[in-house]
Amino acid sequence: MDPQAARRRDSMDTLVSLLQLDPKPMEPDNEEDLSTVSEDPLESSTSTLKSHATNSTFKSHGTSSSLGLSGSGKGPIYYLTRIQRYSSYTFTVFAGLHLANTSIIPLIYKSVPYSEPFLLMAREVYQTPLTEPLLVALPLVAHIASGIALRLVRRNDNLRRYGGATPGVMPLQHSTPSKNSGSHSSSSAPNPWPVISNISMSGYMFAILLVPHVAINRLLPLLVEGDSSNIGLAYVSHGFARDPIPPWVVYSLMLVFGVGHMVWGAAKWMDLAPPVNWRRTTIDKKLRRQRSRAWWGIHAVAAALTGLWAAGGLGIVATAGRAEGWIGKVYENIYQFKGW
Repeated sequence: MDPQAARRRDSMDTLVSLLQLDPKPMEPDNEEDLSTVSEDPLESSTSTLKSHATNSTFKSHGTSSSLGLSGSGKGPIYYLTRIQRYSSYTFTVFAGLHLANTSIIPLIYKSVPYSEPFLLMAREVYQTPLTEPLLVALPLVAHIASGIALRLVRRNDNLRRYGGATPGVMPLQHSTPSKNSGSHSSSSAPNPWPVISNISMSGYMFAILLVPHVAINRLLPLLVEGDSSNIGLAYVSHGFARDPIPPWVVYSLMLVFGVGHMVWGAAKWMDLAPPVNWRRTTIDKKLRRQRSRAWWGIHAVAAALTGLWAAGGLGIVATAGRAEGWIGKVYENIYQFKGW
């Protein structure tokens, strides 16, 4: 092997090991700017260094409209991240009420008919013409849209700054040692897309599963009956009794992905979740133990909350059987609707 090629490869390995450390972002005015937090530790390192250089330039030369919006020095990632964060806070109000009405109360009373009045009362909070868009629809759309926009912006930043990849990843992806010589040859194009974390993936899966849930429980009754005044827990029970396999699959996956996304997302906002690839990048033994305990603790909370929701929602509501009488005929008419 060519000695010069070996030295170049050793230098590259040293660069990658240094860049994979997990820095603590330092922002102006002692405020943590989430725009520098990336799901890739290499991108986080380089974006943090770039942020420090940008802040120094901004302070020495005054406002710079090219670095942010309206000369504030804060780019679109800063605002998109905050939209994503605060929309999740708003949606948490609805999620808490929904958990109580569809799981905790049925679990306490062990009866769907006795639990229905609590659901009807809660609707006066989150299902009015004013509160439903503000507490449910708008935060949900803003959260999903800002997450997609963040990926697009970060991809464009990677293309602009690093030619398609972050430093450290670029040499490994864009060039590989040739078998016949010590030179490097281009073998694969670098990937400009940021790494998708488990939190993001669970969020996308949860959003997909929400589509049939909203369609059956909100849109379908509006199309057939014109309102949702007769729709409650018994409507869900009737649907499970008619054709149990599809709703059991969808609701089970919704609980796993939805609760996991919300618990891990909350831990991330509270700075309790370990970083992506922490097992590979954490060298210090004490820090590794702390992150391991945090990882297991967050999983335990997510599993407990999933079990609680499933105990009431699937254990009580899903097994209550078909509705009888005139309300059963109303539900059957809704489920049999074919005009959409």
